[in-house]
Amino acid sequence: MNPPESLPARMFLLAFHPEKHRLTAREDLGHLLRAAALAELVLSGRLRDADGKPEATGAPPRDPVLAAVWGQIAESAPKSWGRWISRGRKEIFGAVRDELAAARVISVERARVLGVVPYTRITLRDRPRAKRQAELVRRAVRGSQAPSRVDGEVAALTALAAAGQLRVVVPGRDRRQYRDRLEALSAPITPVTKALRRAIRAQHAAQSSGG
Repeated sequence: MNPPESLPARMFLLAFHPEKHRLTAREDLGHLLRAAALAELVLSGRLRDADGKPEATGAPPRDPVLAAVWGQIAESAPKSWGRWISRGRKEIFGAVRDELAAARVISVERARVLGVVPYTRITLRDRPRAKRQAELVRRAVRGSQAPSRVDGEVAALTALAAAGQLRVVVPGRDRRQYRDRLEALSAPITPVTKALRRAIRAQHAAQSSGG
């Protein structure tokens, strides 16, 4: 099986720590994957903004993860971008994880802590692939190339990683120092990055308050 090249699959790889090769941001990754799917559908012309809500257009994509998200929107009453980012986070996490595992990009092992508490260990196997994704994002953030000249999918990944506070590739200092550049990179998918930023902030606030 060829490794998936969708934005959700590439976002999943961005969440791995570059040295420890351990998955980070697990609590936020579902939001990031949903946002990445929405962004790719926008870039491909299959979603458009209609009064602050995504509207499905055209035909469904071939990628099964993207097709599932597109189908949900096409078959449902209009909802805000934020609602679609928050919906189905567990399902998209599992779907993208399983795609990458089937392609042997990652390995997935079910285990138990102290032989009792079940958990899933996810290990990065294709380290060069993940490293390339991270390097593309870092160059997009810190490089001299005009934002309008950055590849559209790389620009979207970068903007989403920043909006979703994926610190392993876009740390806080970069979000502050390159704020204007990141805003420019996010221009084609602004409704998605704005909704993702709000969703992540709300989740972090709930976690801080014990909710």
